[in-house]
Amino acid sequence: MKIVLAYSGGLDTSVMVRWLRERYAEAEIITVTGDLGQKREIEGVRAKALATGAARAYVKNLQEEFITGYAFPALMAGALYEGAYPMATSLGRPLLAKYLVDVARAEKAAMVAHGCTGKGNDQVRFEVSVAALAPDLVCLAPLREWEFTSREEEMAYAEKHGIPIAATRQSPYSIDENLWGTSVECGVLEDPMVEPPEDAYQRTVSPDHAPDEPAYVDLEFLEGIPVAMNGDPLSGAALVRAIDELAAAHGVGRIDLVENRLVGIKSREIYEAPAAVVLHAAHTELERLTLDKATFHLKSQLAAEYASMVYNGLWFSPLRLALDAFVRETQRYVSGTVRMKLLKGRATVAGRSSPHSLYQQTLATYTAEDTFDQTASAGFIAIYGLPVKTYHRVHQKPNGASQRRLQKAGAFVQS
Repeated sequence: MKIVLAYSGGLDTSVMVRWLRERYAEAEIITVTGDLGQKREIEGVRAKALATGAARAYVKNLQEEFITGYAFPALMAGALYEGAYPMATSLGRPLLAKYLVDVARAEKAAMVAHGCTGKGNDQVRFEVSVAALAPDLVCLAPLREWEFTSREEEMAYAEKHGIPIAATRQSPYSIDENLWGTSVECGVLEDPMVEPPEDAYQRTVSPDHAPDEPAYVDLEFLEGIPVAMNGDPLSGAALVRAIDELAAAHGVGRIDLVENRLVGIKSREIYEAPAAVVLHAAHTELERLTLDKATFHLKSQLAAEYASMVYNGLWFSPLRLALDAFVRETQRYVSGTVRMKLLKGRATVAGRSSPHSLYQQTLATYTAEDTFDQTASAGFIAIYGLPVKTYHRVHQKPNGASQRRLQKAGAFVQS
């Protein structure tokens, strides 16, 4: 029997290799690690897996596939969960599940396993993705059934069996990171009234200690995809890495969020996503310049639906594929350059241009160059307001009662 384990090298999966061997005595434990750009625990992860009892350990660089195939489609969709979270972890899980299934097929394994808790979102993302890609595979979730009831007990088990771990009782954060962002939870962060201590942040400089002078960066997009930084063409992964380093040095990308998990609880986590924050702001601004009003407004509404699907583990759903087709069509003319200003934790738009810009200065200006026909507005307003005017004319009450009712309602709304 073979069990293919999604292995990060963190506390849970490090303990899990030995635990699975004890629980399934005849099983070979084969670990799978996808390199999505994480810096923690990736170095030496194969040797660590083998040292803790894995029969074989697969490690693959998936950074370019992750950025171009997962992060950038979500960027083009404008997908920010609950309007804030760029979903670095959420976007990484379906790709890791795909790699997990690929190795399971190559090894002819009938079982896969993951290290997700029973109260989090990742269990859903892994298991729904595996079910979509390989419905015949059995998916194990040891954290939902093993005897450990706390991270402290897991640490004690690791110490007893000589399993090296990064978490300590003094710094018990649970950290997940990739090229698109870092997620940090547990420890003092579980109290939403506690300001995150500086040691919780992994990749950004404190805005208080960031440079006093701003940095400006020009980001070039081609059909919605970022392709160059300051005039230098870069691959997706290289571009994200370059933006990330610059923005992080200016304290950009910190997000402190109480969010609604899929399982029905609220959780407080902090996120660091310097490149994602900058790119989302730049991409949205370019859309403001190049998309017509109706398309921009509808796309903004669908962005929330797209983000919810990704967050809730439905990357491989037919609806997500259908929305991708819509998004791709909207991006045909989303090409141009956006200049971003990075200063003390903030990323703001400093300029934008596009060969497909719908902004016409001669229509917008209030100078003598104005070509807008203001006399046309009277007829437009008369037709636009006709339904409202007709309704209130029909329902008007004697002695001005309807007008007084409207005034009263307006006063209530304002109060």
